Amino acid sequence: LNLEDKKISTSRNWAVWLHEYLEELPGKQDVLRYVLTANAPETKDNNFTWKDFQDRNNNELVAVYGNFVNRALQLTKKYFNGIVPECAIKEFKDVKQKVEALLDAFKFRDAQKEAMNLARIGNKYITDCEPWHVAKTDMERVKTILYISLQLVANLEIAFEPFLPFSSAKLREMLNVANTEWDQLGSTELLKPGHQLGTPA
Repeated sequence: LNLEDKKISTSRNWAVWLHEYLEELPGKQDVLRYVLTANAPETKDNNFTWKDFQDRNNNELVAVYGNFVNRALQLTKKYFNGIVPECAIKEFKDVKQKVEALLDAFKFRDAQKEAMNLARIGNKYITDCEPWHVAKTDMERVKTILYISLQLVANLEIAFEPFLPFSSAKLREMLNVANTEWDQLGSTELLKPGHQLGTPA
């Protein structure tokens, strides 16, 4: 892995020093983990740049992952006082098998991309369904939209545990769940109807 197109060299002080990073960006461990995983030189040399670091944080972790989680939790808070609504849906297909197979093959970049796809699916789903408009005429439909969205959020917490452990811990607090197991990934019943969510942050 190169740094800004140059070979990393600790003797020449050309490196990202972890202790300095943690001092300058406290609480942002997961961002570095995410970008390093996304840029991991698994099959060929790769390059770490601060521009890519910023872009991945803003365009993926904030705009995709964070945006979806926030929308699902805030809309549930707004329409149902933060209580998981009722609904019946089919399982999220293959997510556990896909992520697991990629992790087992040490394809961490691809496994992380597959996990991020859950957030992309969720964002598209909320945008397409427009619960803020539907709420004016059909609250039963809003229940379904937010139930599905919240199940995706709960699956994100599990799928991202290997990549964003600190963020997954924060997300567990927001979902008001004590702990989850990897075997639950792909379930549509991680959050039961009537479950009280924590505070979105």
